[in-house]
Amino acid sequence: MKTGPVAYARYTGVFVGLAVVMFLLVVWNINSGSVHIPVRDIAKIIFFREGEGESDALHTAFNIIWKLRMPRMITSAVLGGALALAGFLLQTYFGNPIAGPFVLGISAGSKLFVAVMMIIVLNYVKSVSSLMMVAAAFAGALISMGFVLLAARSIRQMSMLLVAGIMISYICTAVTEFIITFAKDADIVNLHNWSRGSFSGMDWDDVLISTVIVMVTFVIVFLLAKPISAYQMGESYAQSMGVNVKTFRVVLIMLSSFLAGTVTAFAGPISFVGIAVPHIVKLLLNTAKPIVVIPASFMGGAVFCMLCDYIARVAFAPTELSISTVTAIFGAPIVIIMLIKKQES
Repeated sequence: MKTGPVAYARYTGVFVGLAVVMFLLVVWNINSGSVHIPVRDIAKIIFFREGEGESDALHTAFNIIWKLRMPRMITSAVLGGALALAGFLLQTYFGNPIAGPFVLGISAGSKLFVAVMMIIVLNYVKSVSSLMMVAAAFAGALISMGFVLLAARSIRQMSMLLVAGIMISYICTAVTEFIITFAKDADIVNLHNWSRGSFSGMDWDDVLISTVIVMVTFVIVFLLAKPISAYQMGESYAQSMGVNVKTFRVVLIMLSSFLAGTVTAFAGPISFVGIAVPHIVKLLLNTAKPIVVIPASFMGGAVFCMLCDYIARVAFAPTELSISTVTAIFGAPIVIIMLIKKQES
């Protein structure tokens, strides 16, 4: 099926719009906060490294930008894109627009294993690296996803599948709370702060590790755009196009779990991004073609989380909201509208 010039113009407009909004949010996030930094000073610090020396007038602003705001902003963009991409993959797998890491209990499974790492494993080792946290979150995501898949084999109704995911989430949360009961006070505080979901406290090591993991996974997903497109047409059609459906389904689950687990390991559980953003992107593009939706979903997730993180940081400053609080405020109504439209159709 050929794409006409009107569709190309629409795609171009959406990507240009997302890029412009992303640029504005970059400036906005760096500029705003408890310390206001003029745009002119931001340009000097970022492009000319002014303020790097201790004697410079811009030294304080330099530290705020390079040590606090830039790592946080980049991480929110990368992990936001990862969540949206994970949601797109899960929606493709289940053929269900409501499927997402948070709703299906995948984030709760990641949270459980990260809690085990933070509370139990730390009693036997001196420190836990970011890669170990990612590995633990990935394992938790896979196990939770396994239970969802078992439920999906016997449950065909969308509403019941969502209930199964919510029940799995409750089970994982209950086990997490049981583990916390026997934890030290300091560990409880650390886990509580992490489990609220936040991009604060990110440093350049976190930026490097998360960006490498997410971007490599993004490239793999993008290269799978053609078989994903065939899979959207049905398993029989995909097989006729040479796609090994069984292997492909495993790959989809692995990639989505890896993305969701990475986000949870670094920023804690974040709700509704994986559901809302792919849906909005498809509406804007007026297509579900993976070759277009995959990069647009990633950019949309980045924009969505950058905006939500900005609101969480400055809305009630100096008190900071959890990122999930803000994403739920914007994402939950979208999910409700989707459910209503699904019921009407």
